[in-house]
Amino acid sequence: MSRESYQQLLDELREHVVEMGDLVVERLEAALTALRTVNREMAQSVIDGDDDINELYLALEADCIDLFALQQPVATDLRFIAASFKIITDLERIADLATNLAAYAQSADRRLTPEVDVDTIGREATEMVERSIDAYEREDIEECRDIAADDDALDALCQRASETVARDLIEREADTNDGWAVEQLLDDVSRLLLTVRDLERVGDHAVNIAARTLYMVETDSELIY
Repeated sequence: MSRESYQQLLDELREHVVEMGDLVVERLEAALTALRTVNREMAQSVIDGDDDINELYLALEADCIDLFALQQPVATDLRFIAASFKIITDLERIADLATNLAAYAQSADRRLTPEVDVDTIGREATEMVERSIDAYEREDIEECRDIAADDDALDALCQRASETVARDLIEREADTNDGWAVEQLLDDVSRLLLTVRDLERVGDHAVNIAARTLYMVETDSELIY
């Protein structure tokens, strides 16, 4: 195979990984909208679409394996294929988290839960994913480091949200004698805590993408953990 043909395969892999990333972001945004508006139909469409993401992941995984096995890449090409392989795994897991959020939307009831700014947390997490995909596409190492630094702010938002939920739960339990109401409150609080946890994990996966991109470009493992 000529170098030109081989480079075309590498370019196509990058393009397809970016396309997968864009699709995952679209599903994540839809899940967050469904959660905010309690739109069960939209939530179901996100859940139903998870198979499409899984199939795309498997197809790209096969492309990476073929490039490893058939072309025997070295140096820069090897790092690029290995990073792409890792990145599609993170993207597939973000899609799974979007499916979780959609499932929470199907049973959401904010009437009994405290005011927690899930919208802001979701927006910050989604932007981190978008930026990490863009950094991979453009091989932007400074953006990779910025994304990792910004994860601390997302973690802080999630920590404050979890503390608010826990504090509200204690106060409401003390004021409620109705067993059914307490059980309903616990269900709602659990769902809200899981929402915050999953959004924090979305940010972690964005950092993973940035870390793999940094290593791909500079052989720098400082962000890999």
